[in-house]
Amino acid sequence: MAFTPTTVSRLSVDITAPVARIVLTHPPLNVIDIPMMDELAEALKKLDVRTDISTIVLSSEGKAFSAGVDVTAHTRDKVEGMLSKFHGVIRALVATKKVTIAAVHGACLGGGAELAMVCDIVFTAESAQWGFPEIKLACYPPVACTALAALVGQRRAADLILTGRSVSGKEAAEIGLASRAVPDSELPTAIDDCLGNLRKLSPAALAIAKKASYAWDSMHFDKGLAHAEKIYLEELMQTADAQEGIRAFMDKREPRWAGK
Repeated sequence: MAFTPTTVSRLSVDITAPVARIVLTHPPLNVIDIPMMDELAEALKKLDVRTDISTIVLSSEGKAFSAGVDVTAHTRDKVEGMLSKFHGVIRALVATKKVTIAAVHGACLGGGAELAMVCDIVFTAESAQWGFPEIKLACYPPVACTALAALVGQRRAADLILTGRSVSGKEAAEIGLASRAVPDSELPTAIDDCLGNLRKLSPAALAIAKKASYAWDSMHFDKGLAHAEKIYLEELMQTADAQEGIRAFMDKREPRWAGK
C-alpha cells in the first residue's frame, strides 16, 4: 500500500502497510490535552479495523516523548471528562489487535509514561527520563497504579508512584518498564530492525499471541483501572491538597499542604 500521510493538529498518522506510525506533534513537550486524546482515540479506532495493518508505532517529534497529561485538565470541573477520555485511549491501546511499539526519547512522564508502558514493545533512548510525578501535585497516576506492578514488581512500582522520582531510559529497561534501552542515536534503527522482524511473521498469529500473552489479565486491568478512577474522583479530588497542588503548579509556586 502506498505511503499515505494524514496530518491533524496534535499528531500525524503515516501508513505504509503493514505498519502505521502515530507521531505526537504537540510542541514543545507533547503534553496530552483533550484534543490529543480525541485524535488518538479516533486514530486507534480507524487503525484497529484495518486488516492491512498489523503493527502500530507510537513516537513523537521534538525534545520529549510526552511530559504528561495537561495539568489544567485536572481541575474539578474538567477532571472526570479528562480521565474518561484518557483512559479510553489507554483501553484502546490495551485492547487493539495490532502489535503496539513505543519509541521513547526525552521526557516520558505521567500520562506520557502510562501511554508508553501499555504498549506491547517499548524501546527507549538511554538518556530518556521516565517518571510518574503526579504525587508532587497531590495526585496519583491511575493507569500506573493499576498496571505498573505487573511490569516492574510491587516494590519498584510503589517507589516510583509514591516518590515521583524519575529514572533514566537505561534504568527503565533494567527494571522492566521498557523492553530495551539503546543509545539515543540508535533508537530509529532499533525500531526499524524490530519492524523488519515483525514483517516476516503471520499477522493473524501475532494478533492471537498478543491476546493470550499479557502480563496482566485484561479484564482485571479494566476493572482495576475503573476502581482507581473512582477513587481518584470520589476521594482524591475532594481533598484540599489535590486542589492546592494543581493551583500551585499553574501559579508556578510551592504548594502549601493542608494535609486534608
